[in-house]
Amino acid sequence: MTVTEFIDTVPAERRALFNQLHETITANDANVTPVVKPMMGKDMILYEEQGKVMKYGLASVKNYMSVHCLPMYMNVPLHAKYEALAPAAKFQKGCINFTDETELPVAVVAGLIKDCSAISILALLEARKKKK
Repeated sequence: MTVTEFIDTVPAERRALFNQLHETITANDANVTPVVKPMMGKDMILYEEQGKVMKYGLASVKNYMSVHCLPMYMNVPLHAKYEALAPAAKFQKGCINFTDETELPVAVVAGLIKDCSAISILALLEARKKKK
């Protein structure tokens, strides 16, 4: 399934925001490529670094949408910064759950992705391998 086809499956009331978030991710991190793949038992858009490893994910499930952000998972100050900027959203270790743009504004997501764009997940994984 293509990304466009996947976005067309998102409930109509979420589709415009979901598409804006997708465009925001791709516009603010040139190092990722979007693909539709399963993660955590659900299809979602995964944004892969060099086609090798997931850096971000965008999901729409029954009661909410989620932005998954691997760089945020590994960066406590980054997590705290964005949790403060979107207090109505539900932050977990590496994802943000929300129901609409009032909980997670697109501008906040744009800032998050810009901050994360300089973080290479592949480089972090390679550095981790060398420590072992």
